[in-house]
Amino acid sequence: MRLITFTDKKSTRIGVLQGDQIVDLSVAAPDVPNEMVAFLEAGDAALEKARAAANAEATIDLSDVTLESPVLRPPKILAVGLNYREHVEETGRELPKVPIIFNKQSTSATRPFGPILRPHESIAMDYEGEMGVVIGKRCRRVPKERYDEVVAGYTVLNDVTIRDWQRASPTMTMGKSWDTHCPMGPALVTADEVDVSKLELKTLVNGDVRQKSDTSYLIFDVPTLIEHLSTAFTLEPGDVIATGTCAGVAAAMEGQPWLKAGDVVRVEIEGLGAIENKVLDDKGGVIIE
Repeated sequence: MRLITFTDKKSTRIGVLQGDQIVDLSVAAPDVPNEMVAFLEAGDAALEKARAAANAEATIDLSDVTLESPVLRPPKILAVGLNYREHVEETGRELPKVPIIFNKQSTSATRPFGPILRPHESIAMDYEGEMGVVIGKRCRRVPKERYDEVVAGYTVLNDVTIRDWQRASPTMTMGKSWDTHCPMGPALVTADEVDVSKLELKTLVNGDVRQKSDTSYLIFDVPTLIEHLSTAFTLEPGDVIATGTCAGVAAAMEGQPWLKAGDVVRVEIEGLGAIENKVLDDKGGVIIE
């Protein structure tokens, strides 16, 4: 099942994607929450009602709505650094012995086909195509062999990075968390629909393939990441884990071709779909509301 969050003239709500059509769950299953985090918090009962409604008549054309990030405001966006061997090698670093974890702020989440904003404070804007894991159940100290009990599904994301701000301090947070710098989607593909052990991943900039690998090359796989993270703190419904990027980032290329206004970045993952985002210059100034 491909769960989406979408906006039309009526409101923002969740649905099930059927090709180019949407089953509106606010109509087909009106007693389930119509916001993704609340829906996931409602547990297996809500999921089964959505599954039963998924074959109802699709009433909305995909072309008539705006797709939003499947999880509008994830409680946490946890990310993994240096999780593909070839990416580690292109950075000149040593292979990590434990997962390198950092946070992206939840306000970085944005639409799968919306713009990503290049800040005027830097020119060193880079892309990182990644598979995202969406947590479905509140959990703690989950052993590897039980990871599938807590995963709601998977999605495509771009861990957009401002390299000079990332490297200015050891924690990386300031380079990873700019607004619009975590586009994700187009759907949350439920875990029963996809085997993520070997999915091809590609990142293209203006049609040129910059990154190409598959998820079998993850140094720390999804079960290991969930066991590691949940040992320290509670994972909650809607949390997103960005599993790391492969080789081919701009920072490691000759001439460091940073993203610039007008560039189009596309991230594709086999079985999960694709997101595509145009880079725009952020002309915004002070905002106080």
